[in-house]
Amino acid sequence: MAIRHQVIERSPEAVWAVLEDPRLYAEWVVGTSTSRPLDERWPQVGSRLGYVLGRGRLTYEGRTVVRRVEPLRWLELEADSGRLGTARIAIEVRTWGPHTLVLVDEHPLRGIGGALHTAPLEVLIQLRHRKMLARLAKVVEERAVPATPPEVPATDGFARRA
Repeated sequence: MAIRHQVIERSPEAVWAVLEDPRLYAEWVVGTSTSRPLDERWPQVGSRLGYVLGRGRLTYEGRTVVRRVEPLRWLELEADSGRLGTARIAIEVRTWGPHTLVLVDEHPLRGIGGALHTAPLEVLIQLRHRKMLARLAKVVEERAVPATPPEVPATDGFARRA
């Protein structure tokens, strides 16, 4: 199982704002050069986004369908890359103190990926997820303004930031 996690130093709402924008997927999904909504309903169940894998003359168009969604908590997708196959990608968003813990779990379902799902492929997926989650964190952290910490009364009479 290719499960990876990343702490993102922003709120779950800031993370979700990036996940619910289909145009931003190309900024953080490794290997994707462009992404666009195919429906106005993203990320409702059944809605789709289109993407292009690769660059230059070596490109392939695919699509991703939302299979399950719980806003601010869970997004489950099925990516269909045609002859390359399909994969289930589950993204879980958890509050982690003042930050967010994002977990990604991906499993090849059909096609080449499903047929060749072996330990070496699992290592490649893990490496891809490590980079993908770092890119997601960067996109979220650059877009979202961190909340100002609340003032905490001090015993000496001066208020301080938490």
